Amino acid sequence: MASISKAEKAYIQSSLQSDPPLRADGRGLIDFRTIALESGIAPIANGSARVSIGRNAQDGGGGTEVVAAAKLEVESIGDGEGVDGGRVVCSVSCSPTAYPLLSPNALDDLQHDMTSVLNATLSHPTIRPKNLGILPGMKSWLLNLDVIVFSDAGNIFDAIFMAARAALWDTKVPRTKSVQYRAKKSDRSDATQAMDMDVDETAHVGSALDTRQTIQVADFELPDYWDEGEPLDGRQTWPVCLTLNLLPTLHFLDATLQEEASVPLKLLVFYSFPSDVTPLLRGMRLLGTGVSDLVQAKSLLKDGEKYARNVWVALEGKLKDEDLRRTQKARERFLNR
Repeated sequence: MASISKAEKAYIQSSLQSDPPLRADGRGLIDFRTIALESGIAPIANGSARVSIGRNAQDGGGGTEVVAAAKLEVESIGDGEGVDGGRVVCSVSCSPTAYPLLSPNALDDLQHDMTSVLNATLSHPTIRPKNLGILPGMKSWLLNLDVIVFSDAGNIFDAIFMAARAALWDTKVPRTKSVQYRAKKSDRSDATQAMDMDVDETAHVGSALDTRQTIQVADFELPDYWDEGEPLDGRQTWPVCLTLNLLPTLHFLDATLQEEASVPLKLLVFYSFPSDVTPLLRGMRLLGTGVSDLVQAKSLLKDGEKYARNVWVALEGKLKDEDLRRTQKARERFLNR
């Protein structure tokens, strides 16, 4: 967050609205700075990623840098906040070095606002992964998605959602195997009791002439290591964020801190593009002190869909490249043993 004078604000606005538009780094109005992505950076997480926007190519410093990590834990349904089929909980933390001018209370408010936007979008039941359930009505996975902002050089919400989507793309859900213990107790006092254990079987159904009472306690086990498993369901449903920075006569993308401080209003739109399905608008937020009418909002949503699709395609390509890179690295490590 930058603090600029009225003269600087007027200069930036007039430069953006000139013909042709002028930006300090020479970009066009809808051009992004360089985006770098790396996945699998946190070994103890089920999925993780780092995203940077506008990093200095010479020394690797500067720019906006965000790290996201997904961690799965088992929840009991009915004993607390557990939900049948699993749930997703998101949080955003900001390093004090990213906002050195903010007081602790202001930093807490900023973190709360960022968490509210991210959690309201990604934890919605309509995009809940279908493979977060373990035992119906008993146990499920809780997916904790933690995002840390290490530096903010502008366009922070786009970076947060890129890192979140990359971490979720990288997440593996451990395979589980249900275990059922069946204890059969006879009604006769002299009957013996037997204990059986079945793995991956359906519930026991006895004969109509069987007078024994069946007591079942279900549990599960992990056949593989905790960091192995299948990809998180619904990769195509996780949205990206596109921030439209608004001036009276135009809008532009990927604003720097000084440019953000010079605009009165920002529109955040969250789009996903499932395969062979119409683009889905997952949400939108207006931030700032300015106003926008309905006609302008409709036009901005149309433009936002086009820009968000470009971001989606570019991010999808980077994620697939990361998959290939890590697969090749694992293969080389295996061959060199």
